[in-house]
Amino acid sequence: MAGHEVVVKPFSDVHRTGNKVVATLLHDPTVEGLDVALYMDGSASMENEYGPRGILAKLAPVKNQVEPQMRWMLEYLASKDRDGMVRVAYWATADGSQLEMVGDLTGPQAKDYRFPGPKFYGKATVMLPVLRDFVAHMKQQVQVGARRGLAVIITDSQISDPNDVKAYATQVAKEIAAGRLPRMNFVFVGVGTNVDEEQMEAISHEKYPGVGHLWCHRIADRMEEMAELVAVLVDDTMTVAAGGTVYDEGGKVLKAWEGRLPAVLEFDVPPACKAFTLEVAGQRFTQPIPEEHEDEHHEDEEEEHEPEPASAPAPRPHRGHRH
Repeated sequence: MAGHEVVVKPFSDVHRTGNKVVATLLHDPTVEGLDVALYMDGSASMENEYGPRGILAKLAPVKNQVEPQMRWMLEYLASKDRDGMVRVAYWATADGSQLEMVGDLTGPQAKDYRFPGPKFYGKATVMLPVLRDFVAHMKQQVQVGARRGLAVIITDSQISDPNDVKAYATQVAKEIAAGRLPRMNFVFVGVGTNVDEEQMEAISHEKYPGVGHLWCHRIADRMEEMAELVAVLVDDTMTVAAGGTVYDEGGKVLKAWEGRLPAVLEFDVPPACKAFTLEVAGQRFTQPIPEEHEDEHHEDEEEEHEPEPASAPAPRPHRGHRH
């Protein structure tokens, strides 16, 4: 491409050969404007995972299995967040319906941040307050630039209020479809043998009109697998849920992707077309189309510039399914 031709974000390269355009994405545009929250189960069943506290902790070295996983997830999720800060809270605390806010934490803080568990372990595992908290949080964040929300919810036990959760999620989907809430996704991860997989499946399988799936879920057998599983699910969810559409200058659809948006977009344009617009996750990116240059279509150069599709790390086998 000639030096005067401008490539705008999220594209790293745009070439035209006849009526065919090949546009390479610099990064996944679905995460632009993303606001992330992490909710860790604080119910009584988690107490052993955090390790003993108080006088018991003085009797023997404390092995907190949750803390290293929380640190890893926080650092990873902060890299996805629009301002590098993740809303972190323990849920299902006290009577089981309370949230204990940890705070808005950055990736650098993750390296040595302490996660000893909630002050008051919960007597139940009530999820509805998590969804309400995240929706209220997103309403505030939209005012300061957020365009999309992602909540990661971790549990090691059965949910106490599955019907309330499903009813509220249905209402959230209606608000998203009507444009009154930004696009949101919930990554629901169960850990250990006490998780009710059928219950998670029932919550996650719903497909909502105009929105598709809000949830994805998996189950990790051990706490040590949790962070890796979350990373794979987040990468998969952010891409699969988006899709995208390319329009010409007059607003005519040139090509649409309903599922995964590939790293390299290929589509045909009218002969006189000078620009195209990619719409993804409610955002639009307009890119001028460069002029065709004869020295760009030699076969060996086409092979040299053929980009490889972006790939997410392959997950290890886990129970459960993604939706």
